[in-house]
Amino acid sequence: MRDYGVYLKCDQLLACQKPLAEMVNADELQFQIVHQVEELWMKLIAYTLVDVLDYLEKQDTHRIVTLMGRVHRLMRMMTAQLDLLETMSPKEYQQIRLQLGNGSGQESPGFKFLLRLPPDLWRAFRHAYLDGRGLTVADIYDEHYDHGDAYVVAEALIEFDELFQKFRANHLYLIHRSIGLGSKSLKGRPVEMLEGGARHRFFPELWDIRCDMTDRWGAEYGTVRDSISHPAQVKAG
Repeated sequence: MRDYGVYLKCDQLLACQKPLAEMVNADELQFQIVHQVEELWMKLIAYTLVDVLDYLEKQDTHRIVTLMGRVHRLMRMMTAQLDLLETMSPKEYQQIRLQLGNGSGQESPGFKFLLRLPPDLWRAFRHAYLDGRGLTVADIYDEHYDHGDAYVVAEALIEFDELFQKFRANHLYLIHRSIGLGSKSLKGRPVEMLEGGARHRFFPELWDIRCDMTDRWGAEYGTVRDSISHPAQVKAG
């Protein structure tokens, strides 16, 4: 094997899938590869977010934004490649599903690790960019909004949050299409439990500020706004 294959350990990498002769159907290779690649992307996301934690403490905004941009691209790739699994028929999916034993996607080590990181990210952001500067979320978004670095970092975090929830939602639709939402998972739990996860938010304060702003700004014009296409006529005195 030449240097490229040695460096990437291609012999080990390509041996990570079941032998073709043991595949239950022709789609099992795709099923394994897609999920293995997802685990690799999640490993890279986790590695990158750990770096982000360090740069949050240093308030290195430029590096944070660059690394979060990498995370955003990775999340989009993870979501897009799930579409490959929609090329499988429900029967082929069921045949492969039986090969998982008691396994379930909910056991994904990469996924479970990513779920543990956001609280640390939020604490680091709050300490460095909010509390340490005497600011609140309302300050950086509304009351003292200046599109400063605290706002930019907050938006990078909420974009990660949004993309992660889109990934979960896309996964939910994949389940809907392949095994149905009324079925039970391999753990015997209703698949509907996944819907709750798809509505989970990593950084609720960054989402809630939007609602708070709408309520505050809405109070400026009352419960009914004047039409801009049919202005109210001023009666002559």
